[in-house]
Amino acid sequence: MKTSTKLSATLTAALLTAGLSSTNAMAQVTENTLQKHEGVYVGGNYGYLKVDGQDDFDDDNDVWQGLVGYRFNRYVAIEGSYIDFGDYGTNIANADTDGYTAAVKGMLPISENFALFVKGGQLWWESDYAINEFGGSYDDESLFIGAGVNYAITRNLSVNAEYTMYDADLDADELSENIDDTDFDTDLKQASLGIEYRF
Repeated sequence: MKTSTKLSATLTAALLTAGLSSTNAMAQVTENTLQKHEGVYVGGNYGYLKVDGQDDFDDDNDVWQGLVGYRFNRYVAIEGSYIDFGDYGTNIANADTDGYTAAVKGMLPISENFALFVKGGQLWWESDYAINEFGGSYDDESLFIGAGVNYAITRNLSVNAEYTMYDADLDADELSENIDDTDFDTDLKQASLGIEYRF
């Protein structure tokens, strides 16, 4: 009876030790998961801009973006940015557009290093434009949506690839009273690579 009790106690102790070791190992894996990190981050994107518009506003261009965000957990973040769409158009009609964004970002970790993300929000933009001999400045608000993939190099440093579409309408009827029946619908499509540092 005593032998049985000792054996049972030994087995119980062994199981408890194994369980604690397993729990500690799992906690360490969770702690070291590169995609699980809360807090502030900063970053920048540089890439290719496709301006899909009517008439002379069709163009391709470079785009750059500086951003700051806050991750509440491994799934949800908020993000703001300044973005420069550069100059696009021709000698007849051209524009220089930049703006600020605010977005909600949803993330889905698929491994220790990789995570998919989607984001959507608001763009506040301003364009300096010139159409024939007329020119000026025009500002508006537009919605945007984007998606991409993030790769964590370390716990603090990661890179990402992203594709974003902005519904920015540049309406020449509103730009100048001297132009009639001209509507430039300029959807901006951005494909970019970026870097992100998490504090």
